[in-house]
Amino acid sequence: MILTMLMSAIIIFISNIIMLMSMMLSKKSFKDREKCSPFECGFDPKSSARNPFSLHFFLITMIFLIFDVEIALIFPMIMTFKMVNFIIWTKTSFFFIIMLLIGLYYEWNQNMLNWTN
Repeated sequence: MILTMLMSAIIIFISNIIMLMSMMLSKKSFKDREKCSPFECGFDPKSSARNPFSLHFFLITMIFLIFDVEIALIFPMIMTFKMVNFIIWTKTSFFFIIMLLIGLYYEWNQNMLNWTN
């Protein structure tokens, strides 16, 4: 019991010494305040939350999420290629890819992919 308490005290003492040395030797300064603050979508977290939001940025984010989910859906399709009937697999894959291409064409046609609008 005494040995456990002694070891705990030593561990706490050593960890406090290491934290104190880290604080004294670190190179943080007031200039690093901006680097340590959170950064969300180009907004300053200390400013008003009612600032206008770029609709184009939102559309690009949605396109990214759609194609990110698409990749997550294509991987299992590739893995099940040998386990499922070839005709059903081909029809499902073809339908999925055609739907994605139609969506991409629509986005391209609406100039959503052009950043300089």
